[in-house]
Formats: sequence, structure tokens, C-alpha cells
Amino acid sequence: MAIERIPCIYILANRYNGALYVGVTSNLVGRILQHRDETFDGYTKKYGIKRLVYFEIADTMEAATAREKQLKRYKRDWKRNLIERENPAWNDLAVGLGLPPLTT
Repeated sequence: MAIERIPCIYILANRYNGALYVGVTSNLVGRILQHRDETFDGYTKKYGIKRLVYFEIADTMEAATAREKQLKRYKRDWKRNLIERENPAWNDLAVGLGLPPLTT
């Protein structure tokens, strides 16, 4: 059975109004698990960025990649406003996708 791929743009944070990371994936749940497990060295591992605070679904990976580049160009305040329009408390949206709540 083939796994359905859904292009997504996502924003992670380490806490309310904390450090942000913008990424793109075709497997949002799998990518969140990689961030939580600290699979890769880098910015998200260094700063403990694991909380899914925003995501968008795109029609294609090309559209998702273009949107990711667009979001990365915006200043922090613009990204914070984007998050707070949909998720004012900066809750971990991964819980709604079936992942357990973060413990730290």
C-alpha cells in the first residue's frame, strides 16, 4: 500500500513566542517525529524546536517549496502574526494530528 504524500509548509517553535523554524515536507507527521527525536543535527536540535505551531497544505511540492521560501523571507513579527491568527496560544498542533503531547 502506498503512503499518501501531502505537501505541507510548517512552522515549529520551542515555546510560546520562542525560536521559530520554517520547513516543508510531504509527510508532516513523520517530519514532526524526526524533529522530536532530534534525528538531524542543526538549528532545531540545538534550540529544542519541536512544537508544531502552524502548518498549511499545498497542492504540490513545488507550491509548498515556493511558499516556504516566501515565509522564510518574512520578518519574525509577520510570522508571529500568522501563527497567532490561527493558533493564538501557540498550542502544539501535532496533538491534533495524533501525536502525543510534548513532555518538555
